[in-house]
Amino acid sequence: MPDPLHEALSLLPHGPEFRFLDRVLSLVPGKSAIGEYQVRGDEYYLRGHFPGEPIFPGVLLVEAGAQLAGVVAQNDPAIPPLKGLKLTALRVVKILGTARPGETVRIEAAVTGRLGGLVQAEVSAFVAGMKVMSAELALSGTLEGNGDRAPSVTPGE
Repeated sequence: MPDPLHEALSLLPHGPEFRFLDRVLSLVPGKSAIGEYQVRGDEYYLRGHFPGEPIFPGVLLVEAGAQLAGVVAQNDPAIPPLKGLKLTALRVVKILGTARPGETVRIEAAVTGRLGGLVQAEVSAFVAGMKVMSAELALSGTLEGNGDRAPSVTPGE
């Protein structure tokens, strides 16, 4: 029997080397989700960020949130998945902490609006119950079948 949460992750375009979600714990299709990423310590970028004191980069916390927002959007029962869905805008990004090897990052994402191929979302990340990142972001892609593309988004508009 297929696991619907595993299938939700399969809609991400990222290869395993650039996927910052290990599990989707809960999913309300088209609305919200909670996921997790385990910082293993063997990730190649931790060797240089920072030598002897590895920490998970804040921009990758944002990427993890964007990936989970993509899972939410791509599983909306009312709207077919968007082709080429990508992160296109960031607003109100706050990096409040980080994660270290061995820690689990809990990621939360909620879609706050949609217009054609544009998806707006709010995302957060937590480590040991403490918020380490929050952001508002936009994803955009092409609606299947009609070629409708989301308008370009400029931060601050």
